[in-house]
Amino acid sequence: MNQDQITLEHIKKYFSVTKKAYDMAKGSGSRLNSEDMLLARNDFLDMISRYITDAEHFNSLGNIVDAFAALNYAHGWLDAGARLGLFDVHDSTLFTVDDAE
Repeated sequence: MNQDQITLEHIKKYFSVTKKAYDMAKGSGSRLNSEDMLLARNDFLDMISRYITDAEHFNSLGNIVDAFAALNYAHGWLDAGARLGLFDVHDSTLFTVDDAE
């Protein structure tokens, strides 16, 4: 597989990884329970969902470059939320966090 091209296999893999991480984040609690943080958590989940929806739309048009970009934005929001403690997740294969805390 050529490493400088986005392939349909890449898109399929990143849809799977991003949706799995999103589901884990959505189902997790938050390590921070202030009202402001819970509002931020909901805002993050909304933005992630919107980027995944955008990726699905671009993919349906055959625009895999923009689909890939939208998935990367979604995963960036997931990682940021995990690092901030908005999502209480401990899976270093899906997030940039420690496996156990």
